[in-house]
Amino acid sequence: MKQLKLCLAFHSHQPVGNFPWVFADAYDHSYLPLLECLERHPAIRVSLHYTGPLLDWIRENHRDFPRRLAALVQRGQVEMMTGGYYEPILPSIPHPDRLGQIEKMTHVLREEIGANPTGMWLAERVWEPQLPTSLREANVEWTIVDDTHFKMSGLSDDQLTGYYLTEDQGNALKVFATSKRLRYIIPWASVDEVMAELADAAGDDPTKVAVMGDDGEKFGVWPGTYDYCWTHGWMDRFFEALEKSADWLTVLPVGEYAREHAARGRIYLPTASYAEMMEWALPAEVSEEFSRVSHEMDAAHRDDVTRFLRGGFWRNFLVKYDEANTMHKKMLRVHRKVHRTPGPDGQADATALNELWKGQCNCPYWHGVFGGVYMTDVRTAIFRHLIQAESRANELSRGQEPWISHETIDFDCDSQNEVLVDSSRASYYFNPESGGTLFEWDLSTPAHNMVSVMTRRPEAYHAALRRAAETKETPEDAGKTKTIHDLVRLKEKGLEKRLDYDWYRRSCLIDHFLRAGTERVDFAAARYGEDGDFVGTPYRATVRQDGNRVVVRLSRDGHVWSGPDFLQVSLVKEVTISADDPGFAVEYRIQNQSGKALTSTFGIELNLNLLGGGGNEAAFCRLVGSAVLERHFDAEAEAEDVRRVVAGNRYLGIEAAVDVVEPATAWWSPIDSISSSESGFERVHQGSALLLSWPLHLTPGRSWETTVRVRVNRS
Repeated sequence: MKQLKLCLAFHSHQPVGNFPWVFADAYDHSYLPLLECLERHPAIRVSLHYTGPLLDWIRENHRDFPRRLAALVQRGQVEMMTGGYYEPILPSIPHPDRLGQIEKMTHVLREEIGANPTGMWLAERVWEPQLPTSLREANVEWTIVDDTHFKMSGLSDDQLTGYYLTEDQGNALKVFATSKRLRYIIPWASVDEVMAELADAAGDDPTKVAVMGDDGEKFGVWPGTYDYCWTHGWMDRFFEALEKSADWLTVLPVGEYAREHAARGRIYLPTASYAEMMEWALPAEVSEEFSRVSHEMDAAHRDDVTRFLRGGFWRNFLVKYDEANTMHKKMLRVHRKVHRTPGPDGQADATALNELWKGQCNCPYWHGVFGGVYMTDVRTAIFRHLIQAESRANELSRGQEPWISHETIDFDCDSQNEVLVDSSRASYYFNPESGGTLFEWDLSTPAHNMVSVMTRRPEAYHAALRRAAETKETPEDAGKTKTIHDLVRLKEKGLEKRLDYDWYRRSCLIDHFLRAGTERVDFAAARYGEDGDFVGTPYRATVRQDGNRVVVRLSRDGHVWSGPDFLQVSLVKEVTISADDPGFAVEYRIQNQSGKALTSTFGIELNLNLLGGGGNEAAFCRLVGSAVLERHFDAEAEAEDVRRVVAGNRYLGIEAAVDVVEPATAWWSPIDSISSSESGFERVHQGSALLLSWPLHLTPGRSWETTVRVRVNRS
């Protein structure tokens, strides 16, 4: 009789900073039902992985779950997989943090579950060839990647019947291939179809194995899957079918197979992830084209072509999204501070180290079918932990007295220098090459990046949104449960009409010369005319320090369209930062250097994130002039003769007041992205934009000056 071994691996994860109700919903609809199903089917032996943020939540909210999990481990039914505790993309973080995160996970599994993991779940299956050295040093013997990785190396499906051995610098690691085919039919196909597929895969070789490793959330959390898997019993029927096939089908954990069988051979895998991830890593327009070609080849069953198709490289998300790159480079900067600042025992301080590791959680560093970098709360949480780690390291190295320092370095690795100012109260990152803007402003207490705002960009899936709107496609039209990659769900009508794209990065201290007739709605949609050449263009930067005060001087000699001519205009802004003040002051001076009169409207834009989405009652904006206008943070507002604008979030305990010397016109506009998530297309609040503007009438040689003061208080 033909034989087959089957390894099932379930990976369950919730990101650092996700909403508590999301954890609870996933627990009720996926994690608990799967555990109960395994308890009902003791012959089904599997590999399980729970990430650190999820384990922490489970241990706090469902104390019986680890006990029940430990019982399954003790009776040999479940094998636990280790991994980076806070689910980092391992190649993107420094080697010491790779080891530390894996060792933390392994320690928790041993102490609290009674498991002795030999293998690990590789976050997003992002593989780079140097990983075996780190994994073997962390006592990891095996891991799972996609069959895509192997096919890029020239192997075919009939060769992926066991594991292969790879190595780096002589450090050998066992690597298994999870079958894309099995991932796509479990649980989407009927149980009979899945069993027929497994029967076709069986053969005379008794060591032949098929591996299916995938997200636990697709068994209950993804749209429609709870009823499909649990209410209507797909998983129980599947496990029953496996039990009834025990004469030819052996279900066992991955690590047990690795211990009992030899490798099929030696292999060196290229940098890769799962196929969808590599598609998402491409630039939007290329990603859409790649997707079209891939689907055409799949539909034509051109396996001879698709095996050689590959998309982008995970690290290029740091090119695709400047905001992700800023977060990543911030993480590396904090890593260096934490590891060179020993705690009382001479080692890196445990508190700072754990905050750093939380800040390495992979979810907001990329974007695909899930919210990723567009998840404002998760992105904010990552910055919070990085800032807390940095503050702890600063406290250990500098003490409690007020201090301030600055440096000019290529922070974001683009060959151009940025100006970084750090103090005991806040950090400020300026980009002279892109409009002399403030692109990161970190408050130490509470730990919050005020400028963690996403720029609205074209995404490849926006084309699917437009098509869905044109064809009126709905999930019900599908007639059956789809995979998350095929679903088109609209969580709000008319989203395709809200696809606005920014042509510059949303940051602070952006200098505008607005075309006559520009309205707030045009500016908010980034569909307006700019008469100057100051947005996104290079400024000169100098820095001087006087005791506990730093002044960053940013200047540009540019041009402004006025009437029939471009006039030469000089703009200087001096940002003053004090050691004991988390805010700043900016002095502006604009001079008409031409021989003709200049008439224009000058505006200063500040983009702020205070977690004000969804009409959050705790978050607000207040425009103060001859009258007081107060709105929700994510509302629209405009007023004349404004002397103060206040933005705050009472839950965060932050209130920022922007004061101007000369009354201004104030426009307040929400910045909403149209993003893809596992539950469908949705509008996500990324922050709000404040534009303060004044009319300019300057005769030749004349100047205009103003001062903007930004104060931050605890609310």
